[in-house]
Parts: sequence; structure tokens; C-alpha cells
Amino acid sequence: MSAPGGLSRDEAFARIRLLRSPHVGPVTYRHLLARFGNAVNAIAALPEVAGRSGRPYALAPERRVHDEIAAARKTGARYLFHDSPDYPRLLGETEGAPPILTWRGDMSVLARPCVAMVGARNASAAAIRLAREFAHELAGEGWTVVSGLARGIDGAAHQGALAAGGATVGIIASGIDITYPPEHAALQEEVATRGLLLAEQPPGSEPLARHFPSRNRIIAGLCLGTLVVEAAPKSGSLITARLAGEMGRQVMAIPGSPLDSRSHGCNQLIRDGATLVQAAQDVIEELTDFSGAVPTSLREAPRDWVEEVPSAAAANPADVAGLLTTAPVAVDELIRQSGASAAAVQLALLELELDGRLARHAGGRVSLG
Repeated sequence: MSAPGGLSRDEAFARIRLLRSPHVGPVTYRHLLARFGNAVNAIAALPEVAGRSGRPYALAPERRVHDEIAAARKTGARYLFHDSPDYPRLLGETEGAPPILTWRGDMSVLARPCVAMVGARNASAAAIRLAREFAHELAGEGWTVVSGLARGIDGAAHQGALAAGGATVGIIASGIDITYPPEHAALQEEVATRGLLLAEQPPGSEPLARHFPSRNRIIAGLCLGTLVVEAAPKSGSLITARLAGEMGRQVMAIPGSPLDSRSHGCNQLIRDGATLVQAAQDVIEELTDFSGAVPTSLREAPRDWVEEVPSAAAANPADVAGLLTTAPVAVDELIRQSGASAAAVQLALLELELDGRLARHAGGRVSLG
């Protein structure tokens, strides 16, 4: 297992185990590391913290983590942690950025400006051709084309970038060792060999429906902008576009015929404010400033991914739960209403989440789970 500089093997193992434990997602993981300083300490404290609810808590078994690491090694994959110098800066600026990724290929492709290309799985022949041509030209101009290795537009985008001898990144909703769809086995291997393959799910994970929204979030988060080539009104591509917009990234779409339902999603995006593009050069112009420079960050100053949380007496989780309903509310509002310190409320929320009683939502909001 590869770990970033200064990270011990024990800490790397503990981070993987922590993230694979029940009710520990990216936000909870972040709060645990902030509270206890590192994953080794968090692992030691987690059963006691979770046990305050009166229910036993079982960490992810060590054997399962050893098996996961062995599966990653077998496929030639490596781990990328949130504080590694190689962790993509734009992705790290997003809310709920994945703390751990597995990867195969060439990480240097992420040093180039990245643009996402997404669209329909059952795309028209014209849209497939456009996706290949756009990706070919963008890759030829030094851009890294990012997509999800799905049928249709995704596959065409990867193929176009590879045909240009350029860079492409495939984000998959399965484990790094699983191929989906099966007919993209050769393409997925070529992306991993000549570009970069990234996965958030542990090795061995099948591409379940619940994994795709987080896959789409990574696609949007890696890139300065997202281009939707062709999409129906309920296409998953529109979710990626919405996520990109929420992150403050550019959203672009290629218009299509109103007679083809596969174009309705793109036309709707344009109606709602997405940039209409008709050529790859339009994409480049949209994502660069007047001097042609490409931004490397979309916020004024970077901040540490794990923020220090001051020690504080624990707030009663039952009191905090009493302020919650099924409607999402901002954590700042909970702090105001409870009268407790921010650190105390965060710890109470952590205990509720580990007990399976808390749901987290976009914008730092929470509700009863």
C-alpha cells in the first residue's frame, strides 16, 4: 500500500478502516480526524464515542481491510489520501470530497486543466461523433477530458481523447478492479494504461445505483467545467451538471433538435442559463480568462482539509436531536438554538450519525436520519 509522505503504514491502514466502518462518510471522517488528531486515535476512541447511545458499535474488521488492500495491489492500484500532494486541488475544494481514492495510471494528467464531458448512454450517432470530435480537439489543445466510462457519450469522449494522444480520466462507480459496463473492458484498461482511472468505492464493489451520484460529484469536482453533449430530461448527466453548478463550476451544453427527446435535457440547461457551445473552442474560451490563462483554484485561499476542532465539553446528543426534524437545517442554526459551543454540537452530531440517526445534506445541513 502506498501512502503520502509522512504517513505511516499504521495510519494509512487506520484511515481505510475508519472510512469503511458503519455510518462513517466523508464528513464524519473529517470530524473524527479533527477531533482525535489522526485515524489511529479515532479508531481507538470510536467504539466509546458511538457507544454513548447505549448500542454496541463494531468497526470494520481488520481482515476485511487487509483483503481490500490485497485486492488493490493485485490489480496494480494505489491509494490516494486527502492530504497527499497529488490529491486534485479542485476536487479537494469541494464539500464532502472523498477522503480516499484508489487509482491506476498516470496522476500527472490531473496537472493539466480538466473538463468533464457527459451525456446519454443511448446517444444518437450524431452526438457520439460530436463527443469524439470535441474530446479529440480538447485533448489536442492540452486539456484532460474527464468522464465516467459509461456507454454512449462517456465512452466516445474517452475514445476521442485517446485518439488524439491526449489525456483522459475515467471515474468509475465500482471498485477499481471491476469493469462496468462489460463491453468497455478494453477501453477501461486503455484509460488506466494511457490516462488515469479513479474509484471511490473499495476494490470488489459492484457499481450499485447508490454509487453513481458520488461518482458524478467527483467528475464535476475535478473539472473547471462540465459539458453535456446530449441528455434526456431525467438523465444522470443533468445531475452532474447540477453538481457542477453548485460547486461554482461552468456548465455548458450542446443544443439539439426539439424533435429528439435526447436533446431536451441540453436545451433545458441552456434555457436555465448554461452556456451554449457549438465547437470545442467555445469550451476553451468559456473556461479561460481573457488572457487565455486557466485558473488553478476556484477559491481565494486554500484551507486545510481537516480543520482543528477545539476541545469542549460534550453536548447531550438527545438535546441536539430534539432540535432536529426530517427537514434539513444548517449546523450554525443548531449551534445558535442549543447555546452550546460549535465543537460540542459537532461532537453530538457525530454521535448521532454513528448511531445511524443523522443524515447529512448539501450545504452543511443535517436532519434526522
